[in-house]
Amino acid sequence: MRQIATTRRTLLGSAAATLAAPAVVSAQGVTEIEFYFPVAVGGPITKIIDGYCADFMKENADIKVKPVYAGSYVDTLTKAVTATKAGQGPQMSLVLAVDAYSLVDDEMIVPFDTIATSDADKAWLKAFYPAFLANGTIDGHVWGIPFQRSTIVAYWNKEIFKEIGLDPEKGPSTWEETGEWTAKAIKREGDRVTRWGIEIPGDGFTYWLYQGMVAQAGGELAGDNGRKTFFNSDAAVEGLQFWVDLMNKYKSHPTGISAWGTGPRDFLEGKTAMIWHTTGNLTNIKNNAKFPFGVAMLPAHKRRGSPTGGGNFHLFKGANAAQRAACLRLLRWLTSPEKAADWSMATGYVAPRPDAWETPAMKAYVAGFPQAAVARDQLPFAVAELSTHDNQRVAQALTDELQAVLTGTKQPKAALDAAQEKATRLLRPFQKA
Repeated sequence: MRQIATTRRTLLGSAAATLAAPAVVSAQGVTEIEFYFPVAVGGPITKIIDGYCADFMKENADIKVKPVYAGSYVDTLTKAVTATKAGQGPQMSLVLAVDAYSLVDDEMIVPFDTIATSDADKAWLKAFYPAFLANGTIDGHVWGIPFQRSTIVAYWNKEIFKEIGLDPEKGPSTWEETGEWTAKAIKREGDRVTRWGIEIPGDGFTYWLYQGMVAQAGGELAGDNGRKTFFNSDAAVEGLQFWVDLMNKYKSHPTGISAWGTGPRDFLEGKTAMIWHTTGNLTNIKNNAKFPFGVAMLPAHKRRGSPTGGGNFHLFKGANAAQRAACLRLLRWLTSPEKAADWSMATGYVAPRPDAWETPAMKAYVAGFPQAAVARDQLPFAVAELSTHDNQRVAQALTDELQAVLTGTKQPKAALDAAQEKATRLLRPFQKA
């Protein structure tokens, strides 16, 4: 097993050696780079990214960029790692920010601060929201550049709220209001529910939605630099019980596992009054909703809280010196205030740096569509998304137990005890001596 300190020394040394090597470019003097990216929400993400890369190449004729849509986040990570091990690239990949520990442990990536060394580069690295940099910063080095970032927000149908006697301009601000208000929104035809009060995805990113409830109960899911988890803490149990209460006490949430893609579709079709979902779906909902809708921060219990989410760009070890320089130039272009603002407006993802929100285009957009600022305004209450060493297996251990509770086969405390036991076992090799 590779310890993180050993891995860091190896990668930093490798980065320095590669940067000192002669640049490798095509015969025409053009540096070619390829990056993989996922799509996790509705909307024309692929078309947008392809367009950005085409625009970048018009301004930078010495760089050829090939963006490759690689499927889901999991698919993209698997393909990027497999290709890197085979020595076939890519030079960068946009994968979940929480995968940084595993990528570092497996010696797949190099830190950006080893190539972003000029004063302007250093200022650029500091320009992002700290909440978004948190998942990509390990042992003082920046391994991930925020791009496709999000928080969870609550969407509600204003027409339904008005129909059931609620203020259509106000979303629920507490757990109690969430339960009581969504219970009023239920519609039935005989024994069949034709409209739910709320849907929260129980697949795809189960732990992520759940982490918001844990934060609201005053807890965290991990700590000690990704070496420990707190899956069965009092706050963790209380958060899961709230999810169960929406199903069994308030009966406003479908029993079982609600699918990630079903919530936005049901919301747009009027089959649910509310959903919790990524702000990355905001533009999709804005463009397709045939009714007025509201967007709010997640409700408070002991506090407000949502995990950050989404993907960071990571620089893979196979990139040569010229390619690393080209990747840095592309990322500085993609995350400039103007482009970050445009990306946010086009997709609903959160522009990852404060100065993007001060651009004239973004100010005008928010003035006409204030819902766009909700996820940004939630950042002071945000916690870093669950991220540990051996992250995929640790997160899967939690997800399996959460889904057992959602399907009614286990009780919250017993399930979370089991998740904690497995996570402790998985993380034991990473404990400090």
